[in-house]
Amino acid sequence: MSGRNLPVLPSSSSSSSSSLSCSTKPAWLATPAPTGQRTDDVRAALRGLGTVCESARCPNQAACWASGTATVLVMGPVCARGCRFCHVPHGRPSALDPDEPAHLARFVRARGLRHVVLTSVDRDDLDDHGAAHLAACVRAVVDTGAAVEALVPDFGGDASRLATVIDAGVSVVAHNVETVARLSPALRDRRASYATSLHVLRAAKRRHADVLTKSSLMLGLGEQDDEIVDALVDLRAVDVDIVTLGQYLRPSEQQAPVVEWVTPARFDDIAVDARSLGFVAVASGPLVRSSYRAAELAAQARRARCARSEAATAAHAA
Repeated sequence: MSGRNLPVLPSSSSSSSSSLSCSTKPAWLATPAPTGQRTDDVRAALRGLGTVCESARCPNQAACWASGTATVLVMGPVCARGCRFCHVPHGRPSALDPDEPAHLARFVRARGLRHVVLTSVDRDDLDDHGAAHLAACVRAVVDTGAAVEALVPDFGGDASRLATVIDAGVSVVAHNVETVARLSPALRDRRASYATSLHVLRAAKRRHADVLTKSSLMLGLGEQDDEIVDALVDLRAVDVDIVTLGQYLRPSEQQAPVVEWVTPARFDDIAVDARSLGFVAVASGPLVRSSYRAAELAAQARRARCARSEAATAAHAA
């Protein structure tokens, strides 16, 4: 989707990657191991619940767990799909746990959380792809008084399944396009697609205009600068409010290799372009992940959206 009159990122490859071998992580990706009493408390509290923090080998475990936060993975530890970048085990999932919503609510109350990120594996093995169960988890958390950010699967592109989750009371609906359009077929499971992901995000906003929508891109997989811009434009075209961009880190030898290390300065440039396109909240950096500073970004997006609305009302009155 090129040819638009848009800000264009510098095309020089030297601006987007370091000269380091892709087998050697650059210094800016160094992170401490998740240790300490607070970390141990969160790990203990999560026992019996899934957490994408560990299964996806997130580099921000130390920072998030030290602050007492985590992203909870529901509907089991095994995904029905297998994407080439993902470390979550894939295969034949087990039966859903009917006690999971109640267990989740106890965890949220015990930790005193105010903003909870729920994500899930894909459950193509279920008739509704797990929509009813995910909605039950959302309601259980909402009943504790916490806001819920749901990082949802594509539900096979079925808008009614998505609506089931949104209507349960989510504040933020997140769904990741993951990578640029050209690379999507090679990196994502054959049942996923770039177009379907955009459809999901559009359907979320159409279902409830006040719900914040969010998506994420991994960089360093071989994408070109103009493709990043095109992806950002595509996300804004379906009214996505929040975007996060981070460095792809190969979880193991079984996943797709890193093609390049994107520098922190390059991520800063991309953030400028994203904001100029109209995203109300942007997180862009090597260690950024989908749920990075989730509560802070959601609050920032709400403030920005409110300010825009007030400005438009004032302009109309004048």
